[in-house]
Amino acid sequence: MSVSPPSDRLTPVDDAAGRTVYYDEDGDTYHVWWSSDESQSASTALVLAVASVLETDPADLETLSRRIDPDALDALFSHWARHRPGTGSVSFRFARCAVTGYASGEFRIEPPEGD
Repeated sequence: MSVSPPSDRLTPVDDAAGRTVYYDEDGDTYHVWWSSDESQSASTALVLAVASVLETDPADLETLSRRIDPDALDALFSHWARHRPGTGSVSFRFARCAVTGYASGEFRIEPPEGD
Protein backbone atom coordinates (compact mmCIF):
# COMPACT_ATOMS: atom_id res chain seq x y z
CA MET A 1 0.00 0.00 0.00
CA SER A 2 1.36 3.37 -0.94
CA VAL A 3 0.19 6.46 0.84
CA SER A 4 0.78 10.06 -0.01
CA PRO A 5 0.04 12.71 2.59
CA PRO A 6 -1.99 15.78 1.67
CA SER A 7 1.05 17.97 1.07
CA ASP A 8 -1.01 21.12 0.58
CA ARG A 9 -1.50 21.50 4.34
CA LEU A 10 1.44 19.54 5.76
CA THR A 11 5.08 20.53 5.94
CA PRO A 12 7.81 17.88 6.15
CA VAL A 13 9.80 18.56 9.32
CA ASP A 14 11.86 15.47 10.05
CA ASP A 15 12.84 12.03 8.91
CA ALA A 16 12.30 9.39 11.60
CA ALA A 17 14.26 6.33 10.50
CA GLY A 18 13.41 6.79 6.83
CA ARG A 19 9.83 7.96 7.44
CA THR A 20 8.86 11.58 6.89
CA VAL A 21 7.16 13.33 9.78
CA TYR A 22 4.85 16.14 8.71
CA TYR A 23 3.63 19.16 10.66
CA ASP A 24 0.19 20.75 10.35
CA GLU A 25 0.53 24.33 11.55
CA ASP A 26 -3.23 24.93 11.61
CA GLY A 27 -3.86 22.01 13.96
CA ASP A 28 -0.47 22.06 15.72
CA THR A 29 -0.25 18.33 15.03
CA TYR A 30 2.28 15.97 13.51
CA HIS A 31 1.47 13.20 11.05
CA VAL A 32 3.22 10.09 9.85
CA TRP A 33 2.01 7.23 7.66
CA TRP A 34 2.61 3.51 8.03
CA SER A 35 2.23 1.05 5.19
CA SER A 36 1.91 -2.73 5.26
CA ASP A 37 4.55 -2.80 2.49
CA GLU A 38 7.20 -1.91 5.05
CA SER A 39 9.33 -4.19 7.18
CA GLN A 40 8.91 -1.87 10.17
CA SER A 41 5.88 -2.45 12.39
CA ALA A 42 3.24 0.22 12.94
CA SER A 43 4.15 0.39 16.65
CA THR A 44 7.84 0.95 15.86
CA ALA A 45 6.95 3.65 13.33
CA LEU A 46 4.84 5.37 15.99
CA VAL A 47 7.57 5.26 18.66
CA LEU A 48 10.15 6.70 16.24
CA ALA A 49 7.75 9.44 15.13
CA VAL A 50 6.88 10.46 18.70
CA ALA A 51 10.58 10.54 19.59
CA SER A 52 11.14 12.80 16.59
CA VAL A 53 8.27 15.11 17.58
CA LEU A 54 9.56 15.36 21.16
CA GLU A 55 13.17 15.66 19.94
CA THR A 56 14.36 12.83 22.14
CA ASP A 57 15.91 9.41 21.80
CA PRO A 58 13.31 6.63 21.47
CA ALA A 59 14.98 4.82 24.38
CA ASP A 60 14.16 7.78 26.62
CA LEU A 61 10.41 7.49 26.02
CA GLU A 62 8.11 5.52 28.27
CA THR A 63 7.49 2.06 26.87
CA LEU A 64 4.57 1.95 24.48
CA SER A 65 3.19 -1.08 26.31
CA ARG A 66 2.41 1.11 29.32
CA ARG A 67 -0.30 2.75 27.20
CA ILE A 68 -1.33 0.19 24.57
CA ASP A 69 -0.37 -3.36 23.62
CA PRO A 70 2.10 -2.94 20.70
CA ASP A 71 1.20 -6.37 19.26
CA ALA A 72 -2.50 -5.45 19.29
CA LEU A 73 -1.73 -2.11 17.62
CA ASP A 74 0.32 -3.86 14.93
CA ALA A 75 -2.46 -6.43 14.40
CA LEU A 76 -5.07 -3.68 14.10
CA PHE A 77 -3.05 -1.75 11.51
CA SER A 78 -2.31 -4.96 9.59
CA HIS A 79 -6.02 -5.81 9.62
CA TRP A 80 -6.90 -2.36 8.34
CA ALA A 81 -4.27 -2.67 5.59
CA ARG A 82 -5.70 -6.01 4.38
CA HIS A 83 -9.33 -4.90 4.45
CA ARG A 84 -9.30 -1.43 2.90
CA PRO A 85 -11.25 0.58 2.19
CA GLY A 86 -12.13 0.82 5.78
CA THR A 87 -12.77 3.29 8.44
CA GLY A 88 -11.79 3.27 12.02
CA SER A 89 -9.45 4.81 14.50
CA VAL A 90 -7.84 4.21 17.84
CA SER A 91 -6.82 6.96 20.27
CA PHE A 92 -4.59 6.87 23.31
CA ARG A 93 -1.95 8.89 25.15
CA PHE A 94 1.73 8.07 24.78
CA ALA A 95 4.76 9.98 26.03
CA ARG A 96 2.62 13.00 26.98
CA CYS A 97 1.18 13.13 23.43
CA ALA A 98 -2.35 12.45 22.26
CA VAL A 99 -2.13 9.86 19.47
CA THR A 100 -4.78 8.78 17.01
CA GLY A 101 -4.17 5.99 14.53
CA TYR A 102 -6.43 5.76 11.49
CA ALA A 103 -7.36 2.90 9.16
CA SER A 104 -5.59 4.83 6.38
CA GLY A 105 -2.25 4.09 8.04
CA GLU A 106 -1.93 7.62 9.41
CA PHE A 107 -0.82 8.44 12.93
CA ARG A 108 -1.82 11.90 14.18
CA ILE A 109 0.36 13.09 17.07
CA GLU A 110 -0.65 16.04 19.20
CA PRO A 111 2.27 17.17 21.37
CA PRO A 112 1.73 18.28 24.95
CA GLU A 113 0.88 21.93 25.51
CA GLY A 114 3.96 24.13 25.59
CA ASP A 115 6.21 21.74 23.63
